[in-house]
Amino acid sequence: MESKIVAWFKRKTEDPQAVVLLMVLFSISLIIYYFGRLLAPILIAIVLAYLLEWAVRTLEHRKMPRLASVIIVFLGFIGLSLFLIFGLMPLIWVQLENLASEVPAIVTKGQLLLQQLTKEYPTYITQESIQEVTNEIGAALGNLGKFVLSISLASLMNLAAVLIYMILVPLLVFFFLKDKQLITAWAASYLPKERDLVKRVWEEVNQQIGNYIRGKLLEIVIVGVATYGVFLFMGLNYSLLLGVLVGFSVLIPYIGAAVVTLPVAVIAYLQWGWGADFSYLLIAYLVVQAIDGNIIVPLLFSEAVSLHPVAIIGSVLIFGGLWGFWGVFFAIPLATLVKALITAFQDGNSTEELVAEQQQI
Repeated sequence: MESKIVAWFKRKTEDPQAVVLLMVLFSISLIIYYFGRLLAPILIAIVLAYLLEWAVRTLEHRKMPRLASVIIVFLGFIGLSLFLIFGLMPLIWVQLENLASEVPAIVTKGQLLLQQLTKEYPTYITQESIQEVTNEIGAALGNLGKFVLSISLASLMNLAAVLIYMILVPLLVFFFLKDKQLITAWAASYLPKERDLVKRVWEEVNQQIGNYIRGKLLEIVIVGVATYGVFLFMGLNYSLLLGVLVGFSVLIPYIGAAVVTLPVAVIAYLQWGWGADFSYLLIAYLVVQAIDGNIIVPLLFSEAVSLHPVAIIGSVLIFGGLWGFWGVFFAIPLATLVKALITAFQDGNSTEELVAEQQQI
């Protein structure tokens, strides 16, 4: 067994294109790990420019010049950003503050409900366990409420950092879009000439990542808006805040929908109790989730790579633990990259054979 591993490693390290691919991945990983915080504006701008590139290409395909396409897409991006920052965020923040102010009432109602459970099921639920759980939940919610009420949007980040991001990131996005060919040509000039394997892996990953990210962003908007509309129509409190939570829950497949159901059910119960309105709301919410899973996802991700649910959940746990929100957001694209690398380094195929097969296709 050991001899096969050594032979495989020796064969791959003797392949110059495989070495180039490993060097590129290693260099990018080192830069992000050691300089990620310093280069955060540039990295964010690269991601945003990558997301906006498809819109620029769409306009170019309609015979519009590159510069005009970039200007139109960039202005649309700026307008949407201003709406989210100054239009939507204050409304969400107000609902979050109102929810935090009701934390004591929520804890009290929760205690009454748990006390009823101890009377109905004294064998399984004791008063001591209920009191312990109530104290822990109350302390956690109390700290959260104090935190939300004590801060404002202005104190979330340093004002200088906010100004830097608001000015520097859009400026970088514009130049990344405008001078894409110039920048990519400059970066490629530092790579060895034998980089067919790097190019092949990038083309495969680029297609899958582009399909996934665009589809996921569209899914967030569709699910969030639909859920907000349902909650608003039924008169649920904090409908905008909950709609945003449900929209972002699609970032974590299988787990997100299950986790976000709890706050929806809790707020609905505190507002209506065990009544018909509570049942209707949960039914409507489950219908939205069913439409998302059975109609929206197949339509949006029909061209995306299919990964086993175990691989998806594992990717979310691993990359989310490493890079937080962005790790969760890019978990499936990163898993796609790993899959492409495994395919590129699969045993039994040399680089020359893989390139020859690709050219024949």
